Amino acid sequence: MTMNHPPRRFTPFTQIATDYPVLLIDSHAPLRELHACVSERLNAVLKYLNLMACTSLPDYAENDINTVTNIARILIQDVADVFGVIEQLGFDEPVTG
Repeated sequence: MTMNHPPRRFTPFTQIATDYPVLLIDSHAPLRELHACVSERLNAVLKYLNLMACTSLPDYAENDINTVTNIARILIQDVADVFGVIEQLGFDEPVTG
């Protein structure tokens, strides 16, 4: 027997630095707001990576490159997490017609 469990209202962001989820995504937030959150992060990381791609890196230390990479990873992980909630909301919508 399969039991249908209602979706949790709050989905934690993926965290690597903590053992306990501290940032949560509200799956009851309007789709427009979830999209705005994803759009803001995705556009920020794209502009950031474009800036870094146009920068000469020979003068930077290895630690600087790791910092740049980590910032991009965090933002992209946030985007992926919010997209996961959006997808679940879209898949859970009843089909009308």
